[in-house]
Amino acid sequence: IGMWRLLRIPVHQPPLPSLADWLALQVPARVLLEGDVLPLRCRGWKDMHVTQVRFFHERKVLGGLSQGTELLLPSLQLHHSGRYHCQASVGPVLPRWQESALVTVAVQELFTVPVLRLEGPAEPHEGTPVALGCLSHLSPLRPLTRLQHLFYQDDVVVGGPQGSPQLQLPAVGLSHSGNYSCEVQTETASVRKRSTPVTITVRRVPVSGVSLVAQPPGGQVAEGDRLVLSCSVAKGTGPLSFSWHRQGSAVPLATGPYYKLRAVRHQDSGRYHCTATNGGTAADSPPLWVTVLGEQDPLASAGENLNLSCSVRVGTAPVTFTWLRDGQELDSGPILSLGTVGPAHAGIYQCLATNRLGTHRIFRARSLALALSVTQPRQGGRQQGTGGTMIISPPGPGPAWVSSHPGSGLTWACPCSVLSHGRGAQRVPPVPACGHCCHGLVPPALVPCR
Repeated sequence: IGMWRLLRIPVHQPPLPSLADWLALQVPARVLLEGDVLPLRCRGWKDMHVTQVRFFHERKVLGGLSQGTELLLPSLQLHHSGRYHCQASVGPVLPRWQESALVTVAVQELFTVPVLRLEGPAEPHEGTPVALGCLSHLSPLRPLTRLQHLFYQDDVVVGGPQGSPQLQLPAVGLSHSGNYSCEVQTETASVRKRSTPVTITVRRVPVSGVSLVAQPPGGQVAEGDRLVLSCSVAKGTGPLSFSWHRQGSAVPLATGPYYKLRAVRHQDSGRYHCTATNGGTAADSPPLWVTVLGEQDPLASAGENLNLSCSVRVGTAPVTFTWLRDGQELDSGPILSLGTVGPAHAGIYQCLATNRLGTHRIFRARSLALALSVTQPRQGGRQQGTGGTMIISPPGPGPAWVSSHPGSGLTWACPCSVLSHGRGAQRVPPVPACGHCCHGLVPPALVPCR
């Protein structure tokens, strides 16, 4: 009996897959942009039965347990880029948990992050126009995508959604100040991007062109009459406020666009101006000299020679004197020689007396204003007198004017004298017990006392 040896003849079989090949994650081969849908498919080797599929993004589970083999990620965003894989139970008889290899997914921009551009200054003035532009660029892969634009002020929508990337503000006010930003989105709002904010601060129009008007015109008013000063501005947005000031006064006289005096007095004469402000800027009007005319104001005839003299009753020498006409410094010294007077000499005269204590303390006394009027002599008439003197004497706490005129024969400087207005002359009637006023006057030669 023969014996046969059993020979094992090898049969060719395909190699078993590696652990990473039991599952494969399939993704589209096309370029993915923001807003696209990403289908993920987990497939077994040779279409082996796959169950309990889970999908992962950067090792974080996406869809949880599922009997399906696909997962859709709608409205892709840039943060969806990264590495994906799936995990599932593979095999119909003895299923085993398998894991696919990592697949990289790149999501590209559909459009760039918008930039808000301000056409004009960041601090515009009230009433000026402002234009805002929202700039963004589409991907060349989707150049026909239609975008919508929205504009925000402090996170409140003030424009859009609109196709135009421009927002026009025809005339801004203070309420338009704030932080502005813009947003660009697709028509389905699947992709939205917002710009960084831009601050706009609306400023008031600076106050300028302040003017002062008096009634009666020119600021010349008779004592006891009514005076109204009004203040206005050419430019400046409000609310506007006004204050009134007189030279030599440290505090405002009044507020409001008008300053009214129902019955002016001689001491109301002086230089006035108004100040207008809108809370951010302020401006002063040109000064206006207010002249209160009364019987104490002298009247001189053209062609006469006239001097003005300034003296003080109380004050430690040395005392300096400064002369002002219509508020402007004219000359210095106790005597102001006008010479032959004419119409050009008419005006408001004042004397400022000054002395000092040591090097730092300075004392000043200002006389009341003297309104000098100059008239033309009558035709064929003869001029009387060749000269005269007007004396200013600031006694005690306040200065006082006393004047004399050619032909009167009197040059009283006593503050208790009574003045009366005569035709062409200022006469000072004798006043009882007035002689003591003449003592200590400077210069005494100009003050003959009775």
